[in-house]
Amino acid sequence: MLQTVSEPRGGQVEAVPEAHLLAYRFMLRARLLDEKFAALYRAGKIHGGVFLGRGQEALSAALGINLTKSDVFAPLIRDGAGRLAFGETIVDAVRTYMGSSLGPMRGRDGNVHRGNPQAGYLPMISHLGAMVSVVNGVLFARRMKGITGIVGATCLGDGATSTGAFHEALNQAAVEKLPLILVVADNQYAYSTPTSRQFACESLADRAAGYGIAGHSVDGTDLTACLKTVGMAVASARAGKGPQLVVAKLLRLCGHGEHDDASYIDPKYKTSALGRDCLKVAEEKILQQKWTDAAQIAVWRSEAIREIEEAVAQVQREPAPDPFAEEWTALSTKRLIEGNA
Repeated sequence: MLQTVSEPRGGQVEAVPEAHLLAYRFMLRARLLDEKFAALYRAGKIHGGVFLGRGQEALSAALGINLTKSDVFAPLIRDGAGRLAFGETIVDAVRTYMGSSLGPMRGRDGNVHRGNPQAGYLPMISHLGAMVSVVNGVLFARRMKGITGIVGATCLGDGATSTGAFHEALNQAAVEKLPLILVVADNQYAYSTPTSRQFACESLADRAAGYGIAGHSVDGTDLTACLKTVGMAVASARAGKGPQLVVAKLLRLCGHGEHDDASYIDPKYKTSALGRDCLKVAEEKILQQKWTDAAQIAVWRSEAIREIEEAVAQVQREPAPDPFAEEWTALSTKRLIEGNA
């Protein structure tokens, strides 16, 4: 294990300085890990796409640290910060991106489809909106087993809210009053399609009333606001108040993937409040409030870089899967279950 940020997850985080610092560290680690993945991709060391979470880390981290080990989490491609906060290690993230047979997906799947279902961490389905029904299914299963006090969360982009899968699953969750949290990163574009061509309502949060569920809006560039709003939504779902829809306004500060130059993004967004870098905003608040100092932040940065470099060096020495020796059965097969292989 190379993970160094090991503070336990424990539900709604109340103390603002402690929560802010913890979330910031996950944001920083996620940003640095993304930058390393981008460099490896450009060097031809990663096959498949690389999708950075730059600009979305505050929202993602706020969700991850408000979940507990017994909860269900189904992140998307830009949720590196939330993944780390939920317990993913840097070495396992690197293993999946680089196709190591020792990773949680054994090098079998696309590099962003990583998870550990036994731990409530669900591998992503690329089809937008599809994860909502999967989380519903897990929540139903736990309800039938009499398990209470847990929630299920998944993340979406604004484009996913235009799919039939999103509507059907959210309607189901609302009718059944499942403890579901849907966190939508309204980053102004579904790949390159602007929101003006996707929906006519003023805010996606307005849709919540139509489903009979609670809706929340938040500035996705403001970590403190994300912590408060997401924490409140998680607490409400956990208290039996049904599904919660959280919509965060922000801007994707990069292309859809490293293959995309994002030339279609309207320059006005980049100079607006939406274009703020949430990592810089969080860091500025930390220093303003004197919750820590620049020297400590520099230490956190250097520690994260060292851990990432060590993980990459380790994984580069690990074997890729051998298609001729591979047991082509589901990873849930008893002999292949994580820990038994």
